[in-house]
Amino acid sequence: MSKFRAIFQTFSCPPKFFWKPSTGFMYYSNQSSLSYKHKLYNHIKDQRIDLARRLFDEIRWPSTHLYTIMINGYAQNHKLIHALDLFEKMPVRDTVSWNSMLKGCLDCGNLAAAANLFDKMPERNVISWTTMVDGYMRFGRVDKAERLFYEMPVRDMAAWNSMIYGYFCNGRVEDAIRLFGVMSYRDVISWTSMIGGLGSNGKPNESLFAFKKMVGSGILPTASTFACVLTGCANVLNLYFGLQIHGCVIKMGCSFDEFICASLITFYSNCKKIEDASKVFNEKLHMNVVVWTALLTGKGLNDEHEGALKVFTDMIHIGILPNQSTFTSVLNSCCKLEAVGHGKEIHTMAIKLGLVNDVFVGNSLVVMYSECGNAIDAVAIFRKINKKNIVSWNSMMVGSAQHGFGQLTLTIFSQMIRGGVDPDEITFTGLLSACSHSGMLQKGRCFFEYLSRYKSNMMKPQHYACMVDILGRWGKLEEAEELIKNMPMKANSMIWIALLSACRMHSNLEVAERATKQILDLEPQCSAAYVLLSNLYASAGKWSDVSRLRVKMKHGGIIKQPGHSWVNLKGMKHEFLSGDRSHPLSKKIYQKLEWLGGKLKELGYTPEKRFSLHDVEDEQKEEMLSYHSERLAIGFALISTVEGSTITVMKNLRVCGDCHSAIKLISKIVGREIVVRDSNRFHHFRSGICSCGDYW
Repeated sequence: MSKFRAIFQTFSCPPKFFWKPSTGFMYYSNQSSLSYKHKLYNHIKDQRIDLARRLFDEIRWPSTHLYTIMINGYAQNHKLIHALDLFEKMPVRDTVSWNSMLKGCLDCGNLAAAANLFDKMPERNVISWTTMVDGYMRFGRVDKAERLFYEMPVRDMAAWNSMIYGYFCNGRVEDAIRLFGVMSYRDVISWTSMIGGLGSNGKPNESLFAFKKMVGSGILPTASTFACVLTGCANVLNLYFGLQIHGCVIKMGCSFDEFICASLITFYSNCKKIEDASKVFNEKLHMNVVVWTALLTGKGLNDEHEGALKVFTDMIHIGILPNQSTFTSVLNSCCKLEAVGHGKEIHTMAIKLGLVNDVFVGNSLVVMYSECGNAIDAVAIFRKINKKNIVSWNSMMVGSAQHGFGQLTLTIFSQMIRGGVDPDEITFTGLLSACSHSGMLQKGRCFFEYLSRYKSNMMKPQHYACMVDILGRWGKLEEAEELIKNMPMKANSMIWIALLSACRMHSNLEVAERATKQILDLEPQCSAAYVLLSNLYASAGKWSDVSRLRVKMKHGGIIKQPGHSWVNLKGMKHEFLSGDRSHPLSKKIYQKLEWLGGKLKELGYTPEKRFSLHDVEDEQKEEMLSYHSERLAIGFALISTVEGSTITVMKNLRVCGDCHSAIKLISKIVGREIVVRDSNRFHHFRSGICSCGDYW
């Protein structure tokens, strides 16, 4: 009976016999297996797995092939339990069905189930072994993969290629090169794995050399090979070689391949040829999200952030759904434009697509909200990220430090350590920065000492700059200078500028002059050094020294960066210089500031004239201070936004001490939170108090 049933499995459904009166003969009808196969394939392709199962259940005696199709469908839809259940019910299993189930377990992320099936297989072919080798490599079990590979009774080309690809995916570059070297024969997949693997493991030049050797050996490249080579050209900015590859792509008729298009766009974008990247994109209508994301990312890379937002809008309009990479790139452009309004719209879309808790999208949202002044939203997003990685923790710590939330930064660090995540150099930069902005001298010393003693391989110039800043803010200028002199590496201008800034804060001309000399020896054209020292002389009333420095700057062609502030409102950037009257609403802005000036005097505010760095009369100094760029920006925001809403102002230089005092009182007068981001950090002014605690 069992033999009869096995034979009968060759039919896709039981034969149905009918009597035909006109002929007097019996005949049978059997719906073809091909018909069921196509219907099942279509349902599975359209992700209608339930309909596929209903159709499958209508077949009284499905063939082994149809069972395998249904099992593959379940695996593709990540319904492993259903796939395994159906596999167990199969009356007859051939090697193909075992291999399909094996692959299904691996695709669904269940390595243990795959290993169990592999051990139970009555017969294994080379595909079975290769599938399992590939699975172990996919899960980082390189030792297991190697053992199976060398145990294989027969190794075909696919097995060798799988090992090479797996080695590269696990960062075992030398092992991949060694195995490639002992192959008796190599096909185009072997070479492509080598080219792509070298490129993705930080060896783009070697990747291009491998391509040249491949062509020299007479192997014709495929579309995948070209995509890998173009990625290598993009990474080393080899425009000439990339242009040659583009020519080959056109000759071989591959120019419309979606992944080659994406690679070409990335290549031209990296080489700062964004017009050529746009030409490649415009050659046809693309419906692949990878191509759109490549152009969007390229626009951002070339500082065309508004263009990147337009690309994102266009792709949505034609019905292409963004993926994680798309969101990451477009949110980066929102961050650069400080366009928090656009960022919120994109955030809403990520929620609708179920990607808001994805680690890559979540990290980008944390950075975007932090950089745009919305620290509370950044914290809320951070908490919702399901599987946080080191970038998640670092983004939140650096963001908190920027906003002066030192205690929050330390709390996040403690949670990270308890979670078993090892800190890296960016983690310590965030911690030291938080200590600097929050005035935590002893904690800063502890972190720096731990870093120098136990993680000295991580020490970078930015860690020394942070520590110099911490010491400098506390007035320990000689100790900071000594730290710089005893550094194991040569101090860069960034470290000396941190010391010079502290000298400006504590009016120490002696150390400031030494620091300036060091900076100008490293960077003779550094305008920041001249400006900081000039401001220090001006504060001390040494106008002859101020004039001397200004003459020196003029003769050296050194231009002082003008201070300006801006507000982003309804997608437009409104910029202001000190004393600026060019804005269309200038009259109303000045009226608002005059009204505020009266209110400030009622609260006992008197201008700190030492912050007016010009040799003019006191009355003029007062007027100059009253119309600094940050105050003009605040005046504009007050007359242009809804009462009670938060005002966010950006400034390219450090906010001046007098403006800082005035803005604290303005926040109390108008009953609104005012967020000001200067070149150092964020200040949150609320009810007459600043989040920095007057320590910045």
